[in-house]
Amino acid sequence: MNGLATVVACYGLFSNSPAVVIGAMIIAMLLGPIAGVSLGLVDRNDALVWSALPTLAGGFLVVYGTAFLLGFLNRNLPLTDEIYSRTTPNLMDLMIALGGGAAGAFSMISPRLSVAFVGVAIATALVPPLSTSAICLARGEYALAFGSFLLAFTNIVAIQVAGSVVMWLGGYRGNLKTARFSALKRNFLSLVVLCALAIFLGKRLQNLISKQIYEVSVRKILTSAANEHTGARLIDVRFQEQSKQTLVVAVYRTPTPFTPAEVGALEPQLPLRRETTSLELRIRSVPTVVASKSGYLYSSEDLFH
Repeated sequence: MNGLATVVACYGLFSNSPAVVIGAMIIAMLLGPIAGVSLGLVDRNDALVWSALPTLAGGFLVVYGTAFLLGFLNRNLPLTDEIYSRTTPNLMDLMIALGGGAAGAFSMISPRLSVAFVGVAIATALVPPLSTSAICLARGEYALAFGSFLLAFTNIVAIQVAGSVVMWLGGYRGNLKTARFSALKRNFLSLVVLCALAIFLGKRLQNLISKQIYEVSVRKILTSAANEHTGARLIDVRFQEQSKQTLVVAVYRTPTPFTPAEVGALEPQLPLRRETTSLELRIRSVPTVVASKSGYLYSSEDLFH
């Protein structure tokens, strides 16, 4: 079932279809073994833990192996936004996994809830990133493969820890009077890994927010520059990091191109990122003609003269 879910998920990723990716998870089965590990750790059931871990590893290998094969066979297909979106995990992904793991565990110990739909939601956080990692690995995109694998690993750890907490609160604590401390000790490794992931992903989230704030401020300045250049309209801004320099490429639709003097006057107005020491602005002017029923609104000859 995990292999079939991977086939559907991979082609959903290739076709850039979120609906297909989510629909593929209806047949995925990855929540059970993770929940088995969570329950075995808090309930002092070593047999359950050692039974669930190989099952989880087997499901992992089936998903990764199937996706790697499909990625190799379809390596000429372009990478889509659905794939790229799973290659840069941050702290928000960890919080989502914690919430999903808690929901899955609660649905298992509550007779009023169905585990099926919650299991589907959690599988969505596991099979697609694993498939993405294998697809990228098959193409030699090692950085992207590592990023999506980190997302899948983060989800597995977070779901297991959240599941253990919910099950412990639900009364699954073994038979020892010191069960509270026993559960903490048995989950110690998972907690350490979770804390390390939280610090690392939190730093990535901080960098992402800083980058977005910086890009918004640059766009605001470039948009204001368009208002001062008759007939110009900012349509795109691209940022490239080159060593310690930030290269900003602004694309305008304008009846008259920006001159080097205008670029030189605008460049010092742009802020520098903390990680860089210099900035270079390049403006690409795309010729455009604006007309109404009364005639041309912007004439290049009139603007030049």
